[in-house]
Amino acid sequence: MHTQTLIPYLLLLGDTALVQGQRLCEWCGHAPAIEEELALMNVGLDLVGQARNWLEYAAELLDDGRDADALAMRRDERAYRNLLLVEQPNGDFAVTMTKQFFYDAWHYPVLQGLAASSDERIAGIAAKALKEVTYHLRRSGEWVQRLGGGTDESRRRMLDAIPALWRFTVELAAGSENEVRLAEAGIAADPRSVGAAWLKQVTAIFDSVQLPLPKAASHFYLDSRKGLHTEHLGLLLAEMQFLPRAYPDATW
Repeated sequence: MHTQTLIPYLLLLGDTALVQGQRLCEWCGHAPAIEEELALMNVGLDLVGQARNWLEYAAELLDDGRDADALAMRRDERAYRNLLLVEQPNGDFAVTMTKQFFYDAWHYPVLQGLAASSDERIAGIAAKALKEVTYHLRRSGEWVQRLGGGTDESRRRMLDAIPALWRFTVELAAGSENEVRLAEAGIAADPRSVGAAWLKQVTAIFDSVQLPLPKAASHFYLDSRKGLHTEHLGLLLAEMQFLPRAYPDATW
């Protein structure tokens, strides 16, 4: 039973990290400063590495001949389980950092819970990733404070970014029944605890620079855990998967 419920959870973790990493790498050559370009690329590469670890485990459990690369590059949009938040376009730097902060504030407590998983493979992957995401969260939180408490222009951009992204945070604040079952079995992070920790972290950072916290999102008509995505994912995958699909037998 756990194998069938664990696979979609591993895809959630792996696909979300992969798509967010791809979005960050789109900033290559476009970041506002060379230091930020390097930082964005480093965070993106961290996430791609984490995605590989989760997808390798998922591939082993699927046992259908596909490996992590095939899962990343040969699936169609409806087979992806990434959070809706991360597939949204980068927008300006305020949008990018707000999105990264919302994700990091969810990702950190998820990995904290997974580091204590009864599944040794999951615990090991999470413990390693937690060291990277500790830095990710600190950095993105500081950028939210810097932009929200900075100039009139930077604050205006933050005030535009928050409501544009907030509706997608419903998936961060509440997990699926499958995740609850895995948590009760000692395998996954408890989505209820994760949601509470996420909101506490976001509230603290917003309060520190008097950014308004929107009302809690309670529903969105799409559900990434069922493969129902926004129109942005298909366009992102078309670019990301072009070479592997055009030259499926190519080796490096």
